[in-house]
Amino acid sequence: MSVAVLFPGQGSQFVGMGAELFDLRPDLIGEPADEILGWSLRQVCLDGPEETLTRTEHAQVALFAVSYTLWMEFRATYADGIAGAGGHSLGEYTALCASGALSFPDALAVVARRGEAMAAAADLEPSGMAALIGADAGLAGQVAARRRDDGGRLEVANVNAPGQVVVAGSAEDIEWVSANAGDLGVRRVIPLKVAGAFHSSFMKPAADEVGHALSALAFSNMDFPVWSNTTAQPHQNDHLVDILTSQMVSTVRFEESLVNMAATGIDTFVHIGPGDVTAAMAKRSVVDAVIHTVSELADIPAVANALVTVN
Repeated sequence: MSVAVLFPGQGSQFVGMGAELFDLRPDLIGEPADEILGWSLRQVCLDGPEETLTRTEHAQVALFAVSYTLWMEFRATYADGIAGAGGHSLGEYTALCASGALSFPDALAVVARRGEAMAAAADLEPSGMAALIGADAGLAGQVAARRRDDGGRLEVANVNAPGQVVVAGSAEDIEWVSANAGDLGVRRVIPLKVAGAFHSSFMKPAADEVGHALSALAFSNMDFPVWSNTTAQPHQNDHLVDILTSQMVSTVRFEESLVNMAATGIDTFVHIGPGDVTAAMAKRSVVDAVIHTVSELADIPAVANALVTVN
């Protein structure tokens, strides 16, 4: 058995997440984190309200902090080897922190900067994202290209799993793809409740700001490889700044990353963090893999025991 861990991105947050972790690890996600952020992480996660937690500048930080703390508790219980890691969008930072490439304080600060920059970029003009149900990456690319040929700015933002592709563009682009789904060969279009067109050229101002912040960080060697959303290949330390900067304006190639991880011999994936979204993506992308979910502290003993028993 070869185990990889996966971390979720924005969209998995919910009010009340991580309650037991805030009580368990105030040294990590209590006052020290609040001093870095300038606001109360515990209050936003546990009290919300939902519209406050779901704001990009809060959701990304909250998911990173809760997922990483859950990882720390999982790692304390499951001491066997980890063969690799991946994360969806924001989750890529959690994976890098889990690997030891970034310290928690540095990662928390840059994730906060990332969320703020993406929120500011989204405010520049109306934009959004939409899931193309039943479409594959090829069809999504054709749809986006057709819109661009007509003067639009539609781009493929996420290829998450078979049948799970997301496009991003202006508000008019999202309206166009929704209105013309049938003619485009798309079974259904679902506009997403997000602040803007993430993972597209609309995020260029944010990418420039985050790239500057990343260039000031010191990266360490990784304890295990982390697959990049942008290249669908393991990160190399000397390219981390460039790849993470590019990630903000590039397609998230999560399905391809999962398939490439499996090609190295990884046969077991453990989602760590709120929800179960990366577990669902792994199940669809690598159909013969064993999938586990650690979404809260109480899940850890059973999952760790299952992994040890198989070994």
